[in-house]
Amino acid sequence: MKHKLIVLLSFLITTQLLFAQQSKTLTLKEAIELSLQNSNQLKLSAAKIEETTSQIKEAEDKKLPDASISGSYLYLPIKPNVNLKTNSSGGGPNVSQVIYGTANVSVPLYTANKIKYGIESAKILQQALTLDAATDKSAVILNTTTACINLFKAKEAISLVNENLAQATQRVKDLSNLEKNGIIPRNDLLKAELQKSNIELSLLDAESNYKIACVNMNLLIGWPEQTEIMPDRTGLALPTFIKTIEEYEQDATTNRNEIEALNMRKKMALIGVKAIKADAYPTIALTGGYVAADIPNFFSVVNAVNIGIGVKYNLASLWKSKTKIEIANSKVKQLEINQQVVNDNIHLQINQAYQNFIVSRKKVQVIENAVIQATENYRITKNKYDNNLSTTTELLEADVALLQSKLGVTNAKADSFLAYQKLLYAAGLLKN
Repeated sequence: MKHKLIVLLSFLITTQLLFAQQSKTLTLKEAIELSLQNSNQLKLSAAKIEETTSQIKEAEDKKLPDASISGSYLYLPIKPNVNLKTNSSGGGPNVSQVIYGTANVSVPLYTANKIKYGIESAKILQQALTLDAATDKSAVILNTTTACINLFKAKEAISLVNENLAQATQRVKDLSNLEKNGIIPRNDLLKAELQKSNIELSLLDAESNYKIACVNMNLLIGWPEQTEIMPDRTGLALPTFIKTIEEYEQDATTNRNEIEALNMRKKMALIGVKAIKADAYPTIALTGGYVAADIPNFFSVVNAVNIGIGVKYNLASLWKSKTKIEIANSKVKQLEINQQVVNDNIHLQINQAYQNFIVSRKKVQVIENAVIQATENYRITKNKYDNNLSTTTELLEADVALLQSKLGVTNAKADSFLAYQKLLYAAGLLKN
């Protein structure tokens, strides 16, 4: 029975580990699609846009009539003194209660375009928030791309270090046999063992970086945190052609949503100025009403229907609107200055991203040549070592140089791809 229990527990633990460490392949395109679906920032942006739809409806509802109904019943515990001048008897009626009800309807005829400004402002706000959402979407795509590149680099580092560790392990084994036979000094074996230990430490760091990169990606795309992701190279090819800086700057003028969003907010601010100025004009409404009242032992009124024109004018606007207009104009000015700041920042971003990409491409070329040189250097050094023409130290140094160059070219290509994506983002061209 005890044996069966142990087997069952072992099975359960193994099953949990398998589920906890699921392995999935992921392309850049898939990662972007999943991150867009699971982004809380984009969900929040969508909720804000949805709210503006209700705000537009609320603004349009102000065109509709206002209607109200009210009624009251009043009990009079103390007899009131009622003096009717037409009452020849000299005594007042015995009034102990009052019942009355009213119904009023008001239809706006003239509001100095206040309703119109309210509707326009709500619609422009919706457009601005839609543009903000598009900006957030591009940021999510860039963030996901960066995470994908980090994941790819971490996984490639593990592969290269493992390959190098296998060679170092075999070298230690070979040198150990030579040292036992007295062919090489023990010092050479210790050097090889030290290098193997250093490579093992590098592998631990690489595996840790990979696990962190997996967790980061899983959080972005909504997968379980412990899912092991196998990055797919698909979609990570470097571009073969790029535009000039001037062309990217022109693209940014057309495609950067921040610029158009600021234009929308400037329009809103200008409409706000008009709405404040409209306070200087009266509002006119068509009014209608119905009144019914009953005071027992005194009088009653039914079917008292009325219709007319109502005019309302806020005299305080004559001395209060000036300050409000100054504040609104200040907001317009701030938005105009902010537009200039954003434009300058975009131009700087494009120039920085462009230069970074150009430099990254050159680095790839240089490091690719370094790999060729390091490979040839290791081959020559190994050949000399096999013929007792070079030392163990020289062989180990050549091996380290080769590993570093291989890691360097992998990272350089990945960084160059990311640099190009940042250039596209700066120009407003990064799309899913």
